[in-house]
Amino acid sequence: QVQLVDSGGGLVQAGGSLRLSCAASGRTFSSYGMGWFRQAPGKEREFVARIGWSGSTYYVDSVKGRFTISRDNAKNTVYLQMNSLKPEDTAVYYCAASRVFSTSENGMDYWGKGTLVTVSS
Repeated sequence: QVQLVDSGGGLVQAGGSLRLSCAASGRTFSSYGMGWFRQAPGKEREFVARIGWSGSTYYVDSVKGRFTISRDNAKNTVYLQMNSLKPEDTAVYYCAASRVFSTSENGMDYWGKGTLVTVSS
């Protein structure tokens, strides 16, 4: 069992930055791929970024060059550094964990409760 607690959301102006964190419980954190998803108001949840157990990363095109996912296995934590934020990045951001590589909601084994990011224009 893995429990995820995501945090770091808030209100920021367009062009600003935020760093989200996701703290995981459990001794097997390093064996999980970790991802971030987001759900904007009135829209379906979508994949944002993923980092594998080896550190390999994968991003949705709309955030490439602006967002960076990283992990610290010693701290059981994954981060999402978000720069050059845009109003369209406004959403609830969810941390997720999976044993196998997946960018699909259905492929995730565990979820955080989400943290709200609001980008004002």
